[in-house]
Amino acid sequence: MTENINLTDALKKYFGFDTFKGNQEAIIRNLLAGNDTFVLMPTGGGKSLCYQLPSLIMDGTAIVISPLIALMKNQVDAMRNFSEEDGVAHFINSSLNKSAIDQVKSDILSGKTKLLYVAPESLTKEENVDFLRGVKISFYAVDEAHCISEWGHDFRPEYRRIRPIINEIGKAPVIALTATATPKVRMDIQKNLGMQDAQEFKSSFNRPNLYYEVRSKTNNIDRDIIKFIKANAGKSGIIYCLSRKKVEELAEVLQANGINARAYHAGMDSATRTANQDGFLKEDIDVIVATIAFGMGIDKPDVRFVIHYDIPKSLEGYYQETGRAGRDGGEGQCITFYSNKDLQKLEKFMQGKPVAEQEIGKQLLLETAAYAESSICRRKSLLHYFGEEFTEENCGNCDNCLNPKKQVEAQDSLCAVIEAIIAVKENFKADYIIDILLGKETSEVLAHKHEELEVFGSGMGEEERMWNAVIRQALIAGYLSKDVENYGLLKVTPEA
Repeated sequence: MTENINLTDALKKYFGFDTFKGNQEAIIRNLLAGNDTFVLMPTGGGKSLCYQLPSLIMDGTAIVISPLIALMKNQVDAMRNFSEEDGVAHFINSSLNKSAIDQVKSDILSGKTKLLYVAPESLTKEENVDFLRGVKISFYAVDEAHCISEWGHDFRPEYRRIRPIINEIGKAPVIALTATATPKVRMDIQKNLGMQDAQEFKSSFNRPNLYYEVRSKTNNIDRDIIKFIKANAGKSGIIYCLSRKKVEELAEVLQANGINARAYHAGMDSATRTANQDGFLKEDIDVIVATIAFGMGIDKPDVRFVIHYDIPKSLEGYYQETGRAGRDGGEGQCITFYSNKDLQKLEKFMQGKPVAEQEIGKQLLLETAAYAESSICRRKSLLHYFGEEFTEENCGNCDNCLNPKKQVEAQDSLCAVIEAIIAVKENFKADYIIDILLGKETSEVLAHKHEELEVFGSGMGEEERMWNAVIRQALIAGYLSKDVENYGLLKVTPEA
C-alpha cells in the first residue's frame, strides 16, 4: 500500500509543508520500501521528518531511539500539535511513573500510537522488551547515531546494545541518523547496527551562510564578548563555556553590563533551566550562556551568533554547536576563542579515563588545535574533516579567507615530512614524526633507534607549530593520509 502513496500530499496533510528539502523524499521512499537507511544530514537539514512522516503512513508503531529526554518531549509535543490524536506519539523514559507508562502501553496496543520515543536505557529493560515483542513495529529509527562510536564526540556504551535488542524484539527496517560523522564514525555505526548494506544518503556539510572566526584568547575576553554583543544588540546568541562555574560567572558579568542574558547547565534546577530555555525561544532573553548540555534539538531558526568561550573537545562538537547559528539561512557568526592553555586543561580532564579513550580524546583534540592554528580556509578544513572536498580557493566567509595570513613556500618542508614518514615505514603518528624532525631523543625514539636515521633532526630550524601546519596542509592537499583504523598513523599517498 505504501508504494503508490503520494508523498507530497502526505507532507502537506500532516505537516503543512509544500515541498521536501534535500534528500528527504528519497530517504522516505527507501524506508517505505523496507530498506535499511543511513542518513548523514547536518543540523537543521530536517532529519526528524525522515522518520516522522513514514511513521504516520506505515502500519504499526515506529520506535525512535534517542539519547535526550528534553528532545523527546519537544518532538512528542510537536507531533501532537500536527495530529488530532494525542496518543499519536509517546515517549518512555525514566521520568514517567507507572500509571503514565500503562497509558502509553494501552495507546500502543489500541493502534493509536505511530511513534514511540525511547531512551536506549529504557529499551533494554526486560519488561519493555517483552511488551514490544507483542507490538507490530513499522521500523526502528536510531537518532544521534554517532553515540554508537567511541570515535564520535558523544559515545554512549548503551547504544552498542541496540542491535541485539532489535533482534530480540523483532526484525524491521532500521534508519540511522546523525548530523556529524567522520568517515571512521560512519563505518562504526553501520558495522555496529549490522546495516552494512544500508543505502547511504549524505547531504553536504557546507553551510555557506556561517562565518567562522578563531580569535586568540586574552585576559580581556569578557570585554571582547561584551563589545561584540553590544555591536549585535537585540540579536539572539549562544555562548558555550566548558564549566558550569564559568557559565554562571559570565552570565552575571553580561547582566551587570546591561545585556539580557541567562545561564543554562545540567546542574541548575529544572524549573529555572526550562524557564531560561523557553525565554530564549520566545525572544524574551537575547543571550544564553551554556554548557554543551544546551541546544540539542533546540529549533530556533534565527540564532545570529554562537561564541565558544573555550575551545571544544572535538571538531564534531564544534560543527554541531556552531551549526545552531543561522538555520534560517540568514547571518550566523561563529566566533571561537582559542588558547593553548585550554588544550592543556582538556587533556588534564582526560587523565582518569581508560587509556584507549585518552588516545582517542587526544587525537580529537589535536584535530581541533590544528583547525584553530591553521591559516587555510576554515570551511575547507572543516569539510575535509568530514570527508568532503571544498574546491573553491576562497570561501569569502571566514577570517582566514577575508584576512589571509602571510603564506610561506613550504615545498622543502613538505619533502622533509614525507622523507621522515617513509624512513619510519609509515608506522607512526604526526607527533612522533615531528619529534624526529626536531631531533628529540624521546624514550620512544630511542627504543626504535630512530635517532640514527638520516632525517633525525633535519627540521631543527623550525618550530613545532610550523611542522604541525605543514602536516595538516599536506593532509588536506592529499599528499598524506591518516589511517583512522590505527590511531591516525600517517601514510604517504601516490601524489606525494
